[in-house]
This record gives sequence, structure tokens and C-alpha cells, in this order.
Amino acid sequence: MNLQDRVAIVTGAGGGLGKSHALLLASLGARVVVNDMNAASADQVAAEIIAQGGEAIGIGVSVTDEHAVARMVETVMARWGRIDILVNNAGVLRDKSFAKMDLADFRLVVDVHLMGAAICTKAVWDIMRDQRYGRIVMTTSSSGLYGNFGQANYGAAKMALVGLMQTLALEGEKYGIRVNCLAPTAATQMTQGVLSSQALVQLSPDLVSPGLFALVRDDAPTRAILCAGAGHFARANVTLTKGEYIGRGAEAADGVVAAWEEISDRADEVVPDYGFTQAERELASAGHDLPTMALEH
Repeated sequence: MNLQDRVAIVTGAGGGLGKSHALLLASLGARVVVNDMNAASADQVAAEIIAQGGEAIGIGVSVTDEHAVARMVETVMARWGRIDILVNNAGVLRDKSFAKMDLADFRLVVDVHLMGAAICTKAVWDIMRDQRYGRIVMTTSSSGLYGNFGQANYGAAKMALVGLMQTLALEGEKYGIRVNCLAPTAATQMTQGVLSSQALVQLSPDLVSPGLFALVRDDAPTRAILCAGAGHFARANVTLTKGEYIGRGAEAADGVVAAWEEISDRADEVVPDYGFTQAERELASAGHDLPTMALEH
């Protein structure tokens, strides 16, 4: 019961991966808010948790509805007085090649995945800051990290969540808020028709959820991207190569092309601690220091 009395909200938890997450957190002692657009599904999962001796409530609201999410948070605070964990899991697919994709479907996917996560996170952010404790998980995807044909909307939203995680982890650090990403490969309603029947059996959601615990426990990391599927777990990183100083002038453009292999050499690549690492290295290479004002921002 490593999460005893922690209060967790899991979005999109009426089935699939979200349900698996909710059941796992409850089994570890957390009080779970099962959120889903489908209120009946949310209530059913909550009832399942209660039947197993856990504590849970189901709340049927869309993560894209800012006011409804605010009411959900108010309900949770009135009942349990704190929110320790937020798992932004809600999602939707509208797969097509970019040439055939309607921009309405692009906006819909970005709204649910990115804006839904931002809305839910904003709703709990001040609570976590005030209690000086919080664990937030964004659900990213290999489609965002590496690309996937027919998923320009989904991939864009999922990589955007990595950027959101990176910044919130930095801003939340002094308040005890740790923010991470989970990149799952799981058979859910969203993957029906995408993966083979044999792969779907191997990619059960309950083989992903154990990785969630590593990201929400008391001694969780922050700014981690955990890839999980079929019982296999790996870390992904956004890296920066050592690069080459080319300089300026008429020959610079040709110089970049000529030095492409050296620029791309990954032998001494790093995982930057923050975004300005790039500017620091660029200016240092040019013989300058990064201005203090930039470091402060």
C-alpha cells in the first residue's frame, strides 16, 4: 500500500489503459477519482474499485470542458481535502494521412490530448503548490517522439505534452511537484483496427500500468519519459549533440552542409537540464557567455 491515502485523478479511466491505471493506483492504497466522458463507465470502474475494498468516485466530465473540470476538482477537494496525483490519460484518435486530414480533426485531437491535459493540470496546480506535493503524468506516445504515418495530429499533440512536462517539472520542482511522461503501447479502444489481433493480446493495458507507479510514488523522478508495453520498459530522452562551431558570413551556409556529419555525431550528446542549455553552448562556442537575464527567464 505504497500510495496509502494519496488522492489520484485518472482521466479517460472508464476503460482501457485509464481503467488499468485506476485499478493499480487503488490496489496501492490511493483514493481514486475515475474520470471519463461516459459517466456510466466512470461509475462502473469506481464501483469495481469499491467492491475490491478501495475508495473511489466516478465523475463523468470532458477534460476539454474547463468549468466542468473545475467542478470535478472542487468535488474531490470537498470529499478528500487534497489531490496528490493527476494522470492525464484521456485521448482520442482521428487517423488519416495529412493530405486527407480535415483540420477539424487536427484541432479535436490537439484539444483532447494537449488542451485537456493543460486544463486538468491547471485545475490542480495551485492545490499541489499549496500542499507542496504533487505527481503529474502526461501520456505521450512513440508517435509523437518518433513519428507515425497517418498520425500528424496525434503525434503533434503527444510531442507537445513532452514540452509541457519539461517546463512544468522545472516550475514545480521547488514546490515538491514532479512531472513525468508515460509513453504506452497498449491495446485499447483507440488501437482497435490499428494492430493485429495477436499483438493486441500481447499489449494488454495491465502490462503498462506498473510503470505508472514509478512515476507517482513519493520518490518519483521528474522530467522522465517512460516507454512501456508488453511488460517491457525503457527510457526516452530528448538529446543535444556536441555540435560544431561554423560562425557567420557568406560561407556559413555551405559550412553547415559540409560539417553535417560532425554536427550530427551523437558520441558526446547530452540531455539538457533546461532549454537554455542550447543557447549557453552556442554562445560559449562563439566565445560569449549567456546573459544573466536569459538565465533568469
